[in-house]
Amino acid sequence: MALLQVEHLVKEFSRRRGLFRAASPLRAVDDVSFEIAKGETFGLVGESGSGKTTTGRCILRLIEPSSGAVTFRGKDVLALSRAEMQQARREMQIVFQDPYSSLNPRMRIGTIVEEPLLIHGVGSKAERDARVRELLALVGLEPGHVNRHPGELSGGQRQRIGLARALALNPSFLIADEPVSSLDVSVQAQVINLLVELQRALGLTYLFIAHDLRLVRHICGRVAVMYRGRIVEMGPTSRLFEAPAHPYTRALLAAVPMFGPESRRERLVVDAPQFDLGLPLREVAAGHRAAV
Repeated sequence: MALLQVEHLVKEFSRRRGLFRAASPLRAVDDVSFEIAKGETFGLVGESGSGKTTTGRCILRLIEPSSGAVTFRGKDVLALSRAEMQQARREMQIVFQDPYSSLNPRMRIGTIVEEPLLIHGVGSKAERDARVRELLALVGLEPGHVNRHPGELSGGQRQRIGLARALALNPSFLIADEPVSSLDVSVQAQVINLLVELQRALGLTYLFIAHDLRLVRHICGRVAVMYRGRIVEMGPTSRLFEAPAHPYTRALLAAVPMFGPESRRERLVVDAPQFDLGLPLREVAAGHRAAV
């Protein structure tokens, strides 16, 4: 049984084109379905504006979906009351894209990491302090960081703080929303390796949202490709890279930088009219589906 199931998820926003024009609906997430097994790292990829982040936020109800179903450990997440959803978030957490804006610059690191424990009434002050030190060590930071502010830390260190905060309540499921896109390449590798190590040590399940296919290939077992709010291809990562079936997936892969004198690759231009966004996913190989 899957740990998380997303079925026919839809999110519409109202878009106003002018002062005197009526608002029109913009479907940012359009009939998205997938499931994630316990212990799996499932990738959700696509360009900016494809609906990846909105999908992740709808799963956690940081924004409310317009329709569809989200099931976590057999429970209907969208039917939970506010109090029940707060309890569910002990199991489901998110690491945000920007470590610069996701941390309160006025708060000390120790307070930032302790905050989820305070909100959920976990432990005494001494127990929370011990847990904060344990979490900092878990993400590779020194105990002395507790009294520092986010502005005193590097981007990679800030993202580690965000990860420590997300892990404070011992979640089993973590959404990593472009967790390294704002970091230097050398620091990206460190954070990705840390995510892999934490998954092994803590038995975590990841939804890894990204636009960088190189990272996805390194960390994800399965991948779904999003375009204009819809999943256009989904399957095992190795299969998707070796035999992409959808023209948008092929264009994304063609845009991945390659290095070396023999590494020239033909660039492909996505021509939206060349494919029908209304097509359902169909199986093109074992476990591999595409809207073709």
